[in-house]
Amino acid sequence: MRSFTDVAAIANNATAILGPARLGVRWVDVGPPVRAEIIVMPSSGEDSSHDVTLGGTFPVGEETWRFADLVMPSLDEWEVTVRRVDHGEVPEPPTGRPWERARLSPYGQLDEAQLQAVEAALGQPLPPDYRDWLRRNNGAQPEVDHHVPGVTFTLMPERPLFGVHPQHPPTDLVAAQRVHRDPWLSPDWLVIARPSGGLLLVSTAQPQDSRVYFLPEQDMVGPASVNRASKLRPVAGSMPELVGRLTPLDHV
Repeated sequence: MRSFTDVAAIANNATAILGPARLGVRWVDVGPPVRAEIIVMPSSGEDSSHDVTLGGTFPVGEETWRFADLVMPSLDEWEVTVRRVDHGEVPEPPTGRPWERARLSPYGQLDEAQLQAVEAALGQPLPPDYRDWLRRNNGAQPEVDHHVPGVTFTLMPERPLFGVHPQHPPTDLVAAQRVHRDPWLSPDWLVIARPSGGLLLVSTAQPQDSRVYFLPEQDMVGPASVNRASKLRPVAGSMPELVGRLTPLDHV
């Protein structure tokens, strides 16, 4: 049975129907080389998996298909394009861009005494998820400008993720609250970076909420009494997810 299409796009957590089979993608690896595990699920018979490099081919019943392209805006988002290989096919060069890992340089690690000292200086406990990330990294400096696709901020080498640096207030977490949080927001929030375009924050009022939020610069007007929290937009489910979504701007 011949497939009813010669090209299909497969998003993460989704499948594409060809007719004689469905296709899914279990994982992608930006490499190099770019690879993906493509799952073929025939309408009858057993499923099969194929570790395919970009441009490589794999069988779908009696047909041959090619891993033709990959668009990957972040670690957890991708779309794989596959094409049926017909006689005399001229493969088109890939046009999508695989996601590039964030190039961040952590400042080091913190011990429990240092974390408790920071909490004492802040006058409040750190959110658990952020506390663990801070313990392992003590902030991080981007090697080049970074962004999260679709969000209007740029994290720069001179505007890093804050850490414990009392000797250098522009990158110090405690000093940042006086300068960047207190004029705009209540202590229910903790500013973790001041990128170009706004603020990155985590919640201190709801410790179970591990999300990272963004406050656009255009909403940083008026007194702190304004209900500015309603303007916050979640950009990642946790600190590790934020790092996974960051990508260098020189890659775009």
